Amino acid sequence: MAPEILAVNPGSTSTKIAWFSGGERLWQETVNHDPEEISAFARVADQYELRMKTIEDASGSHGSDLDALDAVVGRGGLLDPVPGGTYRVDEDLVNDLRRGKPWEHASNLGGIIADAIARPRGIPAFIVDPVAVDELDDISRLTGLPEFNKRSLGHALNIKATVRMAANDLGRAWDEIDVIVAHLGGGITVCAHRHGRMVDLNNSNEFGPFSPERAGGLPAGDLARLCFSGKYSMADLRKRLVGNGGLKGYLGTSDMREISSRVKNGDEEAGLVYRSMALQVSKEVCSFAASLFGTVDAVILTGGIAHDVSFVELVTSRVQWIAPVLVYPGEDEMRALAQGALRVLSGHEEALVYRERVQRGA
Repeated sequence: MAPEILAVNPGSTSTKIAWFSGGERLWQETVNHDPEEISAFARVADQYELRMKTIEDASGSHGSDLDALDAVVGRGGLLDPVPGGTYRVDEDLVNDLRRGKPWEHASNLGGIIADAIARPRGIPAFIVDPVAVDELDDISRLTGLPEFNKRSLGHALNIKATVRMAANDLGRAWDEIDVIVAHLGGGITVCAHRHGRMVDLNNSNEFGPFSPERAGGLPAGDLARLCFSGKYSMADLRKRLVGNGGLKGYLGTSDMREISSRVKNGDEEAGLVYRSMALQVSKEVCSFAASLFGTVDAVILTGGIAHDVSFVELVTSRVQWIAPVLVYPGEDEMRALAQGALRVLSGHEEALVYRERVQRGA
């Protein structure tokens, strides 16, 4: 019989829940939470009971019995740097998720909840390719100031899943191809993926292309002067850079559908910003060809913005000289989670132990 797997993906104000029987998704539901109710909790971990009740109610409404599960898999959160893969949730991992290091994030609840559902039932709990996946080459860590190195934080779950899809379409093993992946969403992660490893990438909160709501890389001198201008507190400036930057800063909205419509209707300002973001993405993609010594099997465009045909065409026209461009619009994080768990349950992969894989020097 196919294993029954529950996938849980907590967002800032929503909880995504999906039930899989083997590789088949039987149902999926997204429950939206009242932002005021969520903000009333002092810490993300304190939302545990609310999220658990949400999952129990959703499962009951679909006639699914949690006692019938063979495994539970949750979205991996902000942890110490680790290589990609499927990790068995254990006490060390749960403790770090509860601590919320280096900062708190809703995705940390994924592993906590998976463990809470799985432990009393005697079944395994997993996380897959957490945000903190770090597979960078050492040469890619340096920034120009010895006081800090590049931190590897990105859309690892969707990047890894998309590389597997591309490899299947190319008729190759996923850990034998060299590709550049651009995850185009609210944040934009561009990654050089070499033989199964994310060897170089941009941290979309701090540098790289600007995106619908993030400022990306900025002129260092101007940013330093802004920091000491007295106009912003640390929290205000952080929100300006991540949340109110990029398209939101220029055009007052981060909704790509609205902006695309404005561009089609002749809005010159929107058109300039739209094309500039496409140029910045293209330049980032081209720069990562150097990380792969120019040997690239494919350039992959994925994420929500990849649904925008005009934007994809703008990027493709500038990068297709590197390698064929493959487009996988959107992201199916729930299926990616379930497939990670299924690879372990079927014996195709071995579950990793978090503490044994932490990159201490990263």
